[in-house]
Amino acid sequence: MGVGRFVYTPILPLMHAGAGLSAGAGANLATANYIGYLLGALVGILAPALVRSRALLRISLVVLTGTLAAMPATHDTAVWFALRLPAGVASALIFVIAVSSLLSHLREYPAHLPGWAFGGVGAGIALSGLLVLALRPVADWRAAWWASAALAAVLAVASWNLRPEARPTTAQATQAIQANADQAHEATTVTAAAADSSHAPRTHRWFTALFASYTLEGVGYIIAGTFLVAAIEQSSPGPLGGGAWVLVGLAAVPSSALWARLGRRWSRPDLLLAALVVQAVGIALPALIGGAPAALVSAVLFGATFIGVSTLALATGAHLEFPRSVALLTAGYSVGQILGPLVVAPLLHHGYQRALVLAASVVLVAAVAAAVLRIGFPHHMVVVRATAPVRQPAPTESAADAGSHR
Repeated sequence: MGVGRFVYTPILPLMHAGAGLSAGAGANLATANYIGYLLGALVGILAPALVRSRALLRISLVVLTGTLAAMPATHDTAVWFALRLPAGVASALIFVIAVSSLLSHLREYPAHLPGWAFGGVGAGIALSGLLVLALRPVADWRAAWWASAALAAVLAVASWNLRPEARPTTAQATQAIQANADQAHEATTVTAAAADSSHAPRTHRWFTALFASYTLEGVGYIIAGTFLVAAIEQSSPGPLGGGAWVLVGLAAVPSSALWARLGRRWSRPDLLLAALVVQAVGIALPALIGGAPAALVSAVLFGATFIGVSTLALATGAHLEFPRSVALLTAGYSVGQILGPLVVAPLLHHGYQRALVLAASVVLVAAVAAAVLRIGFPHHMVVVRATAPVRQPAPTESAADAGSHR
């Protein structure tokens, strides 16, 4: 998924130079992929049974690889748009199925293991960046797409037998019902007391601040994620942009596990605020300073935060216990990703620096919203008995919402 979704970023400058792709058309192709990603995420939310389908996983792997291989077959922007759209759908379905598999099969293992698995997205970014960087001196944009398709095919073979989330058995369903009943009985007295207290935390009102922050992050992050390499290469022609993209991937590999570990010491709103500020600085550096040191520091800061922000925001939404928080946050984030390239498209006629400055500004506004959340965040929630059995997701529950409970 990291290759299929993000290899477009290092190939984009090659398509500008070799395929005559304009900056505006490049933004439209990015938007097509993000629209597809939103559609795929919605399928996973509205039809949770598909999350347990190995056939759908394999179809998605084939579609994603096939769309990469088909990109060099034409110079028609409309066809490219039609290819990047299903590539986005397939990317989202692969991600949702993989996440549900992680949460299902790693329940009894240390919590850092799913975090490292999320780092696979970063590994795909790094591998695709290295591939394009190696091909750049000897090949054109077509070879870059074909090579990325070959890499995706190898990774698809390696993940072909991934076991999706298992269907709950009757015993598991009975255990889940009993666990929920035990938890409800134990929480009843505390809940009643809280209802009588004038100091009971009204957690739902803070979800608006979280939703605004995460949606704005979708706008700002995707602008940098799409145009960072092109912006760096515009001011420093050569391999610096591709090298920076490799650093983005390498920094992303351990980021989810790292932010999860930091969550043991600091609250999620504190970490979310810090991650957004760090990311804004990283996005702005190439536009405001320029040069190799700024580009490399920017890559590390961006790569170390964009996955962490997602995991922190979704976990915070689950903590607030807002109904279907993960689905709503994911939808807002996806809409932000669609809007990002469209918003900066008029600025691209003057280069990519203004786009990065705007992206950094949007992420800073997201940090302000996170600061508002931090002020009233209910740090002390009612905790039910720790010895209760692990909750199993209901058969009709989406993988994303099941993961939020975990």
